[in-house]
Amino acid sequence: MIKLKIDNKVVEVKKGTTILHAARTAGIEIPTLCHFQLHDMDIENKPGGCRICVVDVQGRKNLAPACATEAMEGMEINTHNIRVLNARRTVLKLIISDHPFDCLVCAKSGSCELQSLATKFGIRDIPYQGEKSAYRKDTSPSIIRDMDKCIMCRRCEMMCNEVQTVGALSAINRGFKAVVAPAFEMDLEKSPCTYCGQCVSVCPTGALTEVDHSNNVLRALADPSKTVVIQTAPAVRAALGEEFGLEPGTSVTGKMVAALRRLGFKYVFDTDFSADLTIMEEGTELLDRLTRHLSGDQDVKLPMLTSCCPGWVNFFEYNFPDMLDIPSTAKSPQQMFGAIAKTYFADKIGVDRKNLTVVSVMPCLAKKYECQRDEFKVNGNPDVDFSISTRELAQFIKQANIDFMDLPDEDFDHPLGESTGAGVIFANTGGVIEAACRTAYEVYTGKVLEKVEFEELRGMEGIRSATIDFDGLPLNIGIAHGLANARTLLNDIRAGKSKFHAIEIMACPGGCIGGGGQPFHHGHSEILKKRAAAIYNEDKGKTIRKSHENPSIIKLYDEFLGKPCGHKSHELLHTSYFDKSSEVDIHHD
Repeated sequence: MIKLKIDNKVVEVKKGTTILHAARTAGIEIPTLCHFQLHDMDIENKPGGCRICVVDVQGRKNLAPACATEAMEGMEINTHNIRVLNARRTVLKLIISDHPFDCLVCAKSGSCELQSLATKFGIRDIPYQGEKSAYRKDTSPSIIRDMDKCIMCRRCEMMCNEVQTVGALSAINRGFKAVVAPAFEMDLEKSPCTYCGQCVSVCPTGALTEVDHSNNVLRALADPSKTVVIQTAPAVRAALGEEFGLEPGTSVTGKMVAALRRLGFKYVFDTDFSADLTIMEEGTELLDRLTRHLSGDQDVKLPMLTSCCPGWVNFFEYNFPDMLDIPSTAKSPQQMFGAIAKTYFADKIGVDRKNLTVVSVMPCLAKKYECQRDEFKVNGNPDVDFSISTRELAQFIKQANIDFMDLPDEDFDHPLGESTGAGVIFANTGGVIEAACRTAYEVYTGKVLEKVEFEELRGMEGIRSATIDFDGLPLNIGIAHGLANARTLLNDIRAGKSKFHAIEIMACPGGCIGGGGQPFHHGHSEILKKRAAAIYNEDKGKTIRKSHENPSIIKLYDEFLGKPCGHKSHELLHTSYFDKSSEVDIHHD
């Protein structure tokens, strides 16, 4: 431990602590832009490039960047004297001088950290006039790159390379032309980008934003020839309230449903329904593989990998094309819902699929790309037409002048709105495989599972493992969240070292609750833990907590699908994977 003084306050911290963290320990806030920390993951972005966090260290001629300077025994530091304030204001003005002044129409307006700092420091004029950066705008299916707004904080680079190990973004060029971009400044769509959206979640400005489908949804709602239905992912209900001032972890399921009805959606359904459907298909597929494996079939591919997360699927197709036969062939809940909505439900209400518009509210930006994939279309008509993020839905509600907090709690419509506790826990890391175990145990053993919580599958560690006793059959399960952790488990499979029968993978830290389309959590793991707790509480409050006991799912199979993994369900609810490694454009033209 060392002792130092910050603003005349004695602070004691561990040796090796930065001045920034020492100050925060003492409750002293130092403004930052480039610094970003993922709590509980031991990952920190501290390039010291923006110079907003400079402080005055007694005896040192130049000001020191607090995020990149180690606190030393006996240091005396001033974080806000005139010299420091003048330096911060000057640096901020220089950054803004090369920044677009289109705040009124910027997607990040109101939540832009550069904008907030300009307000805090009272920046009202920019005395520095000169050439401004001018880069082309790059629009992919999920993410927009507007590098005129990039301040070279390099948070996105840290997230893409260290947390996700995707390697789509890095700093290129030098001096005034420096920018964070894919190699050779190629389009994001031609890079290894998985569209997980974690770069968007940490960008302090409007340099990285999601593709907004709200206008498309508005046009559909205004079209009298269209019947517009909406599905809501389980993670959305645990985070949407944050956009309206509620504490993280406040579940707003009922108010969310009420708001969607007031926005004009004809039917408000729940993706939890298709999560239950996913368990029926994926669980059946897992039991089939296990049964054949136990009977000595050497061609069975184990471990089976979950397939609900499109960010993870994109990552897999780019990086592990030699193992495309390992994941479950089951579609994600979003796509299963669309397939059932535009067949089974469309027939029930007498609407042609082309006139049924299916919208999804997702915590994930990769879902925007997923619903555009060609294999999820019928004669060019997509199963899911548009996907909007949790943040977009909140903005939509505010634009409609709906008093969210004053709304009554309302229930989802049926039949595609009936779900179980197993469906809702899909939002959390470990939730998909726990839901699968609840059903697979009873189907395999023929016994009633009295305690449905598999606590050993829960937690926030990046890689977890557990062995579940299926009445004498030990089922070895692996869990990973964050693509760097997924890569570790996949490399073990490739090397023949994996001991698992099944592995759940989610692209985002914490699972869907930490998705790239959720309200910004700024790396605070406590927010993710509170969201996870809200999901588990909703599970506990459900009357039915096993997917195979959902009456609407049972009826769907009786009336339409036949049986899990049967001919009809394979046609509608299963998919294939593709080698995307050759699609990465490594040539600069």
